[in-house]
Amino acid sequence: MELCFATNNQHKLDEVRAIIGGKISIVSLKEIGCNEELAETTGTIAGNSRQKAEFVFKNYGINCFADDSGLEVDSLNGAPGVDSAIYAGPQRSHYDNIKVLLKNLEGIFNRNSRFVTVITLFLNGEVFQFEGEVTGKILYEKKGTEGFGYDPIFMPDGFSKTLAQMSMEEKNKISHRARAIEKLVKFINSKFE
Repeated sequence: MELCFATNNQHKLDEVRAIIGGKISIVSLKEIGCNEELAETTGTIAGNSRQKAEFVFKNYGINCFADDSGLEVDSLNGAPGVDSAIYAGPQRSHYDNIKVLLKNLEGIFNRNSRFVTVITLFLNGEVFQFEGEVTGKILYEKKGTEGFGYDPIFMPDGFSKTLAQMSMEEKNKISHRARAIEKLVKFINSKFE
C-alpha cells in the first residue's frame, strides 16, 4: 500500500519511514508533485492535521496522512502549543524557538510539559485521527545534537537524557509521533488483513 505523508520535512519523513518499515510505502509531498506550503490556520493541532491531509486528498486524489505536533508547557498555559514551529516568528528556526522558550521560562520552577502529535488519515474518502503524546520536562539548557525542534531541551519522564541525546531508534520507541504512527499502522493493518 502507498500513502502520502503530507510533509516535505526530511526529519519527519525519516522518522516515520523508520517506524513503519516496509509495511507501507510512504511518499512525500514532493514525490506526488505538491510543492506548495500547506496551510495550518485552524488554531488547533488536530484541526491543522486534518486541514493538511484534506487538502492533499482533495487536490491530488491520493490516500494520505498528515501530522501536526506541538510542545505544551504547563506553566505557560500550554504554549507554545499549536504555534510551536513559529514560536519565535515566521522564520521557523529551531534555534530561535528554543531561545524564546527558555527566556519565557526564566525563574519558573514548574517545567512539566508534553509533546503531542495528531495524525489525520484520509483513506478512500474516510477520515480517521490518531493521537500520541510523551510527557517530560524542559531543561535549562540544550543537551544533545540528534533530532530537531525542541528535542535538545525536552527530557521525557523516566529518562536521564533528552530526545536529542537519543538515537533515532531510541526516540522512535517513545516519541509522541511514534506513538501516533503506531496507532495509524495498527489501524491500517487491521483494515487490510
